[in-house]
Amino acid sequence: MPTSPVQPLLDRFVTALREQVGPVAVWVHGSFALGDHQPGRSDLDLLAVVDAAPDRDRIGQLHRRLDAEPFADRLHCSYLRRDQLTDPEQCHLTWAHRHLLERPVTPVTRRELAIGGRTLHGATPAELIPDVTDDQLRDFVRTDLAGFWRPATRHPTWWLRDVWVDLGPITVARAGVTLAEGRLISKGEALRLLAATGAPARLCADIHRRRYETAVRLGPLARLRRAQLARRLVRDRIDALLGD
Repeated sequence: MPTSPVQPLLDRFVTALREQVGPVAVWVHGSFALGDHQPGRSDLDLLAVVDAAPDRDRIGQLHRRLDAEPFADRLHCSYLRRDQLTDPEQCHLTWAHRHLLERPVTPVTRRELAIGGRTLHGATPAELIPDVTDDQLRDFVRTDLAGFWRPATRHPTWWLRDVWVDLGPITVARAGVTLAEGRLISKGEALRLLAATGAPARLCADIHRRRYETAVRLGPLARLRRAQLARRLVRDRIDALLGD
């Protein structure tokens, strides 16, 4: 299997982390775990398990020193204390989008780790993090749809941005499989499922180009029409999934 173009960055990051933080374990999840990572387009999602609360300044400096490296702008990492691993609602220090924030390690991430998390250093995910049940996974997906994505469809201007068009339809397609079958699928699988279940072909093609090919610049009217298609699709499919 050919080496991923992001591997040199991962190697340098883990080396720096071991020297400065001394993690118990470092894992990759997300699209890397599900076999659909697109270098330069997909985020590079990592988790580091530590024994004590990490120093914010040290973590920020570590990431900023890597900032000029290829793909570093896509590297995200959450820092989990070993004694807080069992609580999926616990927030953890996270470097994402070039700044520090606090966020939880969701049941979706925990399931990704169980089915395909890649260990870069130390213990494996199975040794430290309990998997979530199918019911816990479904409950999280329903809450995410009802509490985040459905309210987002009430904001038409948000959907003029590529990120909402790219994530919304794929999220509801993935959610449908998880709720029906209790499993996770990749973004690539979700995009194929959208196309096979009646999503507008031009919307699917637009998302596919940005993820796998070369994006086409859209004029204001085309962007507005695309926003309407994506927002309507997401709203209608959420209503169907949640029984509303």
